Amino acid sequence: VQLVFFCFYQAIDAIDNGINQFDTDKPPKYVNNTHISSRVGRLNLDWTDPDQSPEKENEAFQRAMALAGSEFLESVRFHARSWLPARSIVMECIAERFDIDPSGEIMVLKRFCPWKLHLFELEAELKVEPLIKYVLYGDERGKQWRVQAVAASPDSFESRKPLPAQWRGLRDDELSKETRISGCVFVHMSGFIGGNQTYEGALVMARTALKM
Repeated sequence: VQLVFFCFYQAIDAIDNGINQFDTDKPPKYVNNTHISSRVGRLNLDWTDPDQSPEKENEAFQRAMALAGSEFLESVRFHARSWLPARSIVMECIAERFDIDPSGEIMVLKRFCPWKLHLFELEAELKVEPLIKYVLYGDERGKQWRVQAVAASPDSFESRKPLPAQWRGLRDDELSKETRISGCVFVHMSGFIGGNQTYEGALVMARTALKM
């Protein structure tokens, strides 16, 4: 709970004290006004409201307390019931990566879970070498398999090794023809993710991409 509280409070405190999120003077490429500080700020009395009484201010403060409290409890619930249990699953999958492919650069999630940050942390702790390039997992809703390229860093949209450029934006038969792999479903335009109808097909996609 202490770790969750620190992560939850750190951003709020930094915003409140005017601490930049990044070590750069460049202006941000977009504005995020959906974080909790912004939402709490919007609960302040509107300057056009004729009633600026302490009672009205207290009502706004109570709404802000309820909002912040519910956000914190949801954060605790998520970390306790979802995020922390996922760590052991990711650790198991990392340990078995050489059973999937001799390169050790392809990992299969036995069960889909929040894996990305755990992967980065465990790679550093376990001194994983070489780094994992692709993660395979089942898409239960579509009854398909996904091939996801691991990001260069936790907050990056760049991939360590994106799926091949000639595959990107293609779908179904056109993609299967280009890849010479049956059952292909799609590859995203950025190359960060793709899909196949079967696990075997997704694994061949990852293995082929690894060599290209």
